[in-house]
Amino acid sequence: MKFILKFAALLCLCMHMCLSNLANAQNQDGFVDLIDGVSLSGWNIVGNANWVIGNGIIEGNKPMGFLVSTKSYKNFIIKAEFWAESETNSGIFIRCQDPNKITAANGYEVNIWDTRPEQAYATGAIVDVAKVNPIHKAGGRWNTMEIVANGSHFKVSLNGVVTVGDGQDSRFAEGVIALQSAGGVVKFRKLQIKPI
Repeated sequence: MKFILKFAALLCLCMHMCLSNLANAQNQDGFVDLIDGVSLSGWNIVGNANWVIGNGIIEGNKPMGFLVSTKSYKNFIIKAEFWAESETNSGIFIRCQDPNKITAANGYEVNIWDTRPEQAYATGAIVDVAKVNPIHKAGGRWNTMEIVANGSHFKVSLNGVVTVGDGQDSRFAEGVIALQSAGGVVKFRKLQIKPI
């Protein structure tokens, strides 16, 4: 009887560990889930944004802040699903050099901001690196974004349309990923990465 109880306890512990690592489990297509929609496992909060988790979604709102990955990444493909208000200022930062100070000057900001004053770097652009062409609006609906970072070459697609075909920059070869909340509501229900 003691053996059965010990075995049951061990089985419960193993199941708990497996479920807690679900956000880092590799899918059949080689992608790893970076968010699970129930916890912030694998992420640190930087700044003062209000992050809410539930129903498979991570939602950011004012004031300014970031969710910053605890791991660093080099060459990869990211697949994301996000929802943003038309006025939302957000983005997915990649290869950030300082996990405590996220800016477009020390990493690459793939923008989510339909109403950015300089529309060339609005939603789907890489700020100060690659202008968006064509300009797309993402506000008020769920969107898919794919980001490819391979050496000094970058490609961004929004809802299946290429917005940055071959952005080039070699300043940052590796770094953390950050999700931005800088005004308005932004929601992420999927964020996956695959090394290349």
